[in-house]
Amino acid sequence: MSSVPIRRVAVIGAGPAGAIAIDALAQEKAFDIIRVFERREGPGGCWIGDTTRPPAVSNLCALADRTSDPPLPIPEKLPAQTEKSDQPRFTESSVYPYLETNVEALAMEFSQEPFPDQKSDRSIAIHGPETPFRYWELVRQYIKGLVERRGYEDFVSYNTTVEKVEKMGTEWKVTLRKEGHKTDYWWVEWFDAVVVASGHYWVPYIPAIEGLAEMEKLRPGSVIHSKHFRGRDLYKDKRVVVVGASVSAADIAFDLSHNKTAKAPVHTITIGRNANGYFGDEAFKHPRIHQHPSIKRIEGRTVYLIDGGSIPDVDHIIFGTGYTWTMPFLPQVEIRNSRVPELYQHVVWRKDPTLLFVGAVAAGLTFKIFEWQAVLAARILAGRVTLPSVEEMREWETQRIKARGDGPKFSLVFPDFEDYFEGIRKLAGEPQDGKGRKLPKFQREWVRSFMEGHERRKQMWKRLNAQAREEENKVTNGNIRSRL
Repeated sequence: MSSVPIRRVAVIGAGPAGAIAIDALAQEKAFDIIRVFERREGPGGCWIGDTTRPPAVSNLCALADRTSDPPLPIPEKLPAQTEKSDQPRFTESSVYPYLETNVEALAMEFSQEPFPDQKSDRSIAIHGPETPFRYWELVRQYIKGLVERRGYEDFVSYNTTVEKVEKMGTEWKVTLRKEGHKTDYWWVEWFDAVVVASGHYWVPYIPAIEGLAEMEKLRPGSVIHSKHFRGRDLYKDKRVVVVGASVSAADIAFDLSHNKTAKAPVHTITIGRNANGYFGDEAFKHPRIHQHPSIKRIEGRTVYLIDGGSIPDVDHIIFGTGYTWTMPFLPQVEIRNSRVPELYQHVVWRKDPTLLFVGAVAAGLTFKIFEWQAVLAARILAGRVTLPSVEEMREWETQRIKARGDGPKFSLVFPDFEDYFEGIRKLAGEPQDGKGRKLPKFQREWVRSFMEGHERRKQMWKRLNAQAREEENKVTNGNIRSRL
């Protein structure tokens, strides 16, 4: 740990990870300055809803080769005022009007802040009066409440993008850009430590497919990522292809088919792809969904498949193909294979423990993991944690690579939730002299709730699929009788 006392801390992001990091840092009562930089107009992160339609997809080549979020050029002299940048920074929301959580409220809430019990009529209609799922706006308000309590909102600078973070001697130089209506204002602030809580579900990944760029150019809006899905109404009576086998693709394909919005069938590119480990593939078994193998090429509006088949007259292709993890503001920190190397316990940058991460993990009890990581980060910066040696931290990563591989599964805590939570709690230690946020012991009920929520959704799909098949059979039998 740094021999220089940590008095000034920067937090990047005011989504769920940043919100709980603010509280963890404040409760240590060890810092003179806590500054939070959030590029959106308010707290909430990816749970903020947009009021305008997202932009049309551009530069598909960069999205495919994962180079689409480069750093902005920084003015030579700071502070400075420049023309407003028009470079895409992918700040758009992934929320659509009727989105509900796909995880039970108990599994999402922080340990000291119960999740609101308010349930939407839509969720009650689907899952019953005891529905454990919550409307997206409730999640946003929950996060907003965390940031705006105890005067924490005074810590936050909104519409402010962190453009570069670099270590200069014993200090971190943070270059910032605040968006105005017509111009951008640039300046620098200095800190003893930086907590990165900016998330990694921002930059869409769309694979390279011959003819895709031409289709989008001729029909702007015909190609989108699931991040930009804004509800089923735009696809009424349209022929839609949904690419991907995970949760976003499943939700969208099922929504368009079950509600009879898009032309039947909705075509999905799922064969040969791995289904989501939590939710499975039940959603794709709807009778008005036709599953296909991968796309070979696109000519005009015809999608050609690798098995020789084709889908003609396609109006829209929606990609639920995941995201590219980017941190253009941290050029010295590598991102490799959808993970950040050299992080101990997914939190501490081994090269310099005054740079810490909250939320550098894959899906699974994420809000609670954010809390445990935030408390550990705050305790470290307050000088109340003794970290292992650099060699021990390196060995932790080496052993994890052997067990999980050097890819996305490295940052997946599932199924070792209890070991991870208790390990972090032990490392962070207890609050001292009334200073610090207390972490409770791990409760297996959290995992039970987490898994039961997945099962509830799978049973929902199974039930509604059966109803749809029965309805289709009645229509078919009625047509046969009418011809007799």
